[in-house]
Amino acid sequence: MKQDNLLVIGALGQIGSELTTALRKNFGEKHVVASDIVEKRTMKNQEGIYEHLNVLDKERLKIIIKKYKISHVYLLAAILSARAEDNPHFAWRLNMESLFNVLELAREGHIKKVFWPSSIAIFGPTTPRKSTPQHTVTDPTTAYGISKLAGERWCEYYFEKFRVDVRSLRYPGLISYQTQPGGGTTDYAVDIFFQAVKKNAYTCFLSEQTYLPMMYMPDALRATIEIMDAAAAKIKLRSSYNLSAMSFSPKEIAQEIQKHRPDFKISYKPDFRQQIADSWPASIDDSFARKDWGWRHAYDLKKMTQDMLQHLHK
Repeated sequence: MKQDNLLVIGALGQIGSELTTALRKNFGEKHVVASDIVEKRTMKNQEGIYEHLNVLDKERLKIIIKKYKISHVYLLAAILSARAEDNPHFAWRLNMESLFNVLELAREGHIKKVFWPSSIAIFGPTTPRKSTPQHTVTDPTTAYGISKLAGERWCEYYFEKFRVDVRSLRYPGLISYQTQPGGGTTDYAVDIFFQAVKKNAYTCFLSEQTYLPMMYMPDALRATIEIMDAAAAKIKLRSSYNLSAMSFSPKEIAQEIQKHRPDFKISYKPDFRQQIADSWPASIDDSFARKDWGWRHAYDLKKMTQDMLQHLHK
């Protein structure tokens, strides 16, 4: 894989910015092309190649793939859960047409391997909430969740019909010290750390006992790289794999922060995101990922909290 050339689409986003850095560290700067709709690159991507790309422009995407002889594409461009509710039609168009453009180029033989992220947003109010299984009821109630569920089905379809090597993870809430919250329902678990350091206080838009599956970004990046690096025979699911590390409530994460900052205060003011969170799992069963390609998480709530606060203080 080190000789392959990789394209990250949505490289300036929450996951993309850090994944680009990780991929360049693993495979070399000249082998990883960052792209996003923003014309000027940010400081995080100054070191390597950057291309301005609207992923809805299939011809421009094809030009970039041919120019750099791209073999692996990481499609991370998307509108997340909360923001998608403000403009569901555009969210559907961006989230779905971008996937079709990449899958079609793979079907035509221009791409060898595709990574596309799904989400716990594919689950809904009648899904079992505790230890949500890999195969279960999926009845999303958000525009974002609907697009992700449809995307899973199309990924599986393109594999079964055209043998497109597409791989996917159902990300839980992702927490990072490197990027600000990006419009997701689980982003309270990012913002709470930033506000703890800035103001020593936080007002949460979810209730104190709202449990959601979460993961520290280093684990998410490693899972993404590992599933793409795994032998094709080990990838038994071509829709998307459940992925998990920990599950906690706003009250529990606040208590963990208070072990390091005893004066930290939290208050609660649930808004429309509470209804979204209530329709999602409280915990995830990711045994298929652990069995098929050896997934193991490294960070729990205690270890993540300590690392987050240390980096934010710096």
